[in-house]
Order: sequence, then C-alpha cells, then structure tokens
Amino acid sequence: MLVDSHCHLDFPELAGRFDQVLGEMSANDVGHALCVCVSLDGFERVLALAGRDPRLSASVGVHPDQHDTREPDVATLVRLASHPTVVAIGETGLDYYRTTGDTEWQRERFRVHVRAARQAGKPLIVHTRAAAADTLRLMREEGAAAAGGVMHCFTEDWDTARAALDLGFHLSFSGIVTFRNAAALREVAARVPDDRLLIETDAPYLAPVPFRGKTNEPAFVRFVAACLAELRQQSPEQIAQTTTENFFRLFKHARRIINA
Repeated sequence: MLVDSHCHLDFPELAGRFDQVLGEMSANDVGHALCVCVSLDGFERVLALAGRDPRLSASVGVHPDQHDTREPDVATLVRLASHPTVVAIGETGLDYYRTTGDTEWQRERFRVHVRAARQAGKPLIVHTRAAAADTLRLMREEGAAAAGGVMHCFTEDWDTARAALDLGFHLSFSGIVTFRNAAALREVAARVPDDRLLIETDAPYLAPVPFRGKTNEPAFVRFVAACLAELRQQSPEQIAQTTTENFFRLFKHARRIINA
C-alpha cells in the first residue's frame, strides 16, 4: 500500500472528479491520502471532502502564499485541529519566492502554527521556498521539534535536510524528484534515513514523469515511489512499506484501513 502524504483534493482540478480520483487511488494501491488545507476559509471544504471516505484525512492551516486572507490564531487552530479527521497543522512555513517587501507577517503566522501544533499535539506540515534559513531558525526558536512533522515537497540541499532531520522532522519527496533537472535533489533523496522518508504528490501540481505538465493526482504517487526505489537501491515494495509505516507513525491520528 502507498500513501500520498500531501495533496489538495479540494482544488478545482480534482474536486470536480472526486469519485474518479478515488477510483484511480484504488487501482494504483494508494490506500490513504492527506488532504491539506491552505486557508481558514477553505477548511470546511477540505474537512467535508476528507469526511467522504475513510482513506482520507485532513489538516488545518494557512499557506504562506495566502496574504489577503483570514489570519489564524493559536486558539482557532487548536480548536479546529481537535476534529478527529484532522491529523496535522499546516500547510505552514515561509515562502519568499513570490513575496516582496516586509515578510514579518509570514514569520509571525509560522510561529502561530508551531505554537498551535505543540498545544494540539499534532505534527506540522512545513512549506519552505527561498527561505530555508529563516524556516529552520523559527522552527528552533519555537520548539517545533516538540510537535514533529514533515518538510513537504522537499527541494533543498543536504545541509538543510540534515538540519531538519536533527529537529526530528521527516522529509517528503514529490514528483519533482523525477524531473530531468533534479539531479541534486535525487542525491539528497538517496541519503535520507529510511525512517524519515515520505512521498507525496502535492496534487494537482507537480505531476511526476511521465505525466509532467499534466494535472497530478494521488494515484501518481507510485511514480515517486518507483524513482526513490531506484535511487535508494530498494524495491518499490520496500519504499511503499517504509513510507506507509512512516506516515502512520507520524500522523498517528490518521485512520488506517486494514488491507487497503
């Protein structure tokens, strides 16, 4: 069984064919998918979708790209995270790639999420782009290690990977690792300890080879697993077992369907 540790099934590209997406998951032995929230306004939509199938779970959080949006506070995040379908806090973090000017609002929002995760006792889903140093600094300052979590869609260098691992975090690899220009990332993926490895799609984005440029979906996570198997000189079955066990150990509130 495979697990897609990060996708956005509520996005328009996938929500309109939800039943088909679930069918393709089954056909490709994807037994669970984590539907990740990016705004408070969208939380109820994410929660409703995740509630339609026991193979799905949800998170609650506000993405760092969401500027003009309802700002989260610790109490609100903790309250929403108490729902049994919610297994994580996030997607949160820092993204300086598209942001200009003062970015303190991003850092404060990230701190709020870390504090909420510690209080709720649920792990963090961390996004970082062009902001690795600040992301790690805030994680240390706010005690993110106490919550644990995952650096999702990891694309950074080994020094960043090692720092995140030292904080007890997992690293999740997406379809980017299959891209022709991702040689440096593949070197990092080959070095991650078995017990910290996760796989994801970030659907509907970042479809792996051979579907690059098309709409991504959880079924395609098997191509990420196959790539990692080759890089790590393991079988695809080993990668599936390892990443699935890691997922349910980290996201301990996720429902595991026997023989899924």
